[in-house]
Amino acid sequence: MKQKLLLLNVALAGATIFTCVQLRDLYQSERSREAGILNQKVRPASPPPIAPMPPAPPVVPSGYADIAQKMLFDRSRNPTVVVDVPAPPPPKPVPPFPVLKGMMNIGDGLTALFAEKSGGPGKEIKPGEKIGQFTLVSVNEQEAVFAWDGREFHKPVEDILDRTLKETPEPSPAAAAAQPAAAPVQAAKVAAGPGAQNGQNTRACIANDSTPAGTVVEGYRKVQMATPFGQSCYWEAVGGR
Repeated sequence: MKQKLLLLNVALAGATIFTCVQLRDLYQSERSREAGILNQKVRPASPPPIAPMPPAPPVVPSGYADIAQKMLFDRSRNPTVVVDVPAPPPPKPVPPFPVLKGMMNIGDGLTALFAEKSGGPGKEIKPGEKIGQFTLVSVNEQEAVFAWDGREFHKPVEDILDRTLKETPEPSPAAAAAQPAAAPVQAAKVAAGPGAQNGQNTRACIANDSTPAGTVVEGYRKVQMATPFGQSCYWEAVGGR
């Protein structure tokens, strides 16, 4: 019995020693393999190619519009510059126009007499000459053209005619009663119509012609106006033929 137990103990001790030797060999083998793996030089892989970065866009002032408009520290900031344009000065008032005292044409061209104001003395003014603050540009039987302050004004003859020549004071009733009544003079009536040619587009009036002003006969219109020398009468061609 003791021999069996001794043999069993020897067998167990031998198995234990064999197992320890096997474990020691396995441990050393694993340590060698681990050392080989750790000491192995690993060639690093080549890095992937790097794509170049896109270029930055150019800086433009419009990109900062929101910053200027939404600036929290100053409400008055605004990229829109408001320019105060001064109001233009008021236009200069046009001075009173000269008055026409009269005009006549005795065959050598039209002669016009102007005065600076109504009732003033008249004098002959030719185109290009000054009368008061105005310069006479042109004049004909229908209108006169004046220049002032770089502007031209077309005034009809009827608008600038001096009316004081036609205004005569009416006698008072006592003076009219004191004066004897004059015998009416009957003027001889003649045939109506234009007379002899006295210009390129005008003809003279026949004495004692009773045709009213504005009448058109044979392509000519009768024109009558007051002048410093009396009543002027002539016939002008209709349409300036």
